[in-house]
Amino acid sequence: MAIDYKKELEIAAKNMILVHEPDVLIRMIVRMLVQKIKVNHAGILLHQPERDTYVLTVSRGPTGVKIPAGFARVDPDNALIRFFRDGASKTILPQNALIYELGQKLLRKRLDGPVKELLQKSLYQMEIFEAEVAVPTYYRDELIGIVFLGKKKNRKRFAAAEIDFFLALASDVAMAIRNARLFKELEAELNKKYRLFIHTTVALAAAIDAKDHYTHGHTSRVTTLSLAIAKKLGEKDKKISDPKFLEHLHISGLLHDIGKIGIPESILNKPAPLNEEERKKMNEHPLVGTAILQPIKELEDSILGVKYHHEKYDGSGYPEGLKGEQIPMIASIISVADTFDAMVTDRPYRKGFSKAEAIEEIKRVSGKQFDAKVATAFIELYEEGKI
Repeated sequence: MAIDYKKELEIAAKNMILVHEPDVLIRMIVRMLVQKIKVNHAGILLHQPERDTYVLTVSRGPTGVKIPAGFARVDPDNALIRFFRDGASKTILPQNALIYELGQKLLRKRLDGPVKELLQKSLYQMEIFEAEVAVPTYYRDELIGIVFLGKKKNRKRFAAAEIDFFLALASDVAMAIRNARLFKELEAELNKKYRLFIHTTVALAAAIDAKDHYTHGHTSRVTTLSLAIAKKLGEKDKKISDPKFLEHLHISGLLHDIGKIGIPESILNKPAPLNEEERKKMNEHPLVGTAILQPIKELEDSILGVKYHHEKYDGSGYPEGLKGEQIPMIASIISVADTFDAMVTDRPYRKGFSKAEAIEEIKRVSGKQFDAKVATAFIELYEEGKI
């Protein structure tokens, strides 16, 4: 049955758009060529900009049809690269695809000396790659790569429609590779910025800890405990095990007390219980933290933990007196971790609880101060020896 090349091109183009991993994209393209055109093998010699070299990224086909390892990488001055890159191919080929048989015929014609020599060397390269057809793929004027096709399994010549398909596909391949690389570059840049953001957040959290002498290390401990609780809950609830949720929780844990920047040190470091006025001032820190972070739109999910980690399940918490399921899960998790760490930490006016005592207190107020699901997960972690 004849192949509808226009339809195949449309399908290939749509599929390529969805792939953002360059290596995966190349494997997909070569696999499609081998399957649809039924060639013995295919490969793509792809430009690696960071090294300014061309690498045979993929070669698929039956055992034995492999490119020698020594020829898997070629420099930009390689004859075949120069043939397509510098325009010689466009001056002597009816279509910008080098068919080995056609190339041999052209050698018997009168050609400019340097062009003939370049063509001869290019055909020799095709012999090395066991290629019947070499199709260049460009992005604007840049040679992104060269697609190689081995012999057809039925040993017939490549039809004009097949060559047209390869040329059209090559154009789509160049765009898809370019897009995939841009996506990877953007992803790398975002990861770099994210790491910078996390490092900055950790530094900011350390500054908060340094301001509150009595709770040094509190932020990192609460963050670690919160992530452990989330992973435990995630065993039963996929939403909580979602990487995005864990990312937001991580940031929220680091920043949950950022509002303490706006609390006087005389209150933070008071060596005695706070009076009513001081307690009222201290209770402002979730809203102060929210106000600090609000302008950063990317933190809107993390801010929920900063703002609501002092809410209580029975509605007696602050700043808004939320109740039950009104309290965001991210805040409910931080609430348990934050309270536990506060209970086991020594203060000048009281000695910290033992872990066992703190766990008993969490059991006692589960369903009142804490979301029972979160409290249960925390207790299970303790019983497993993970806290």
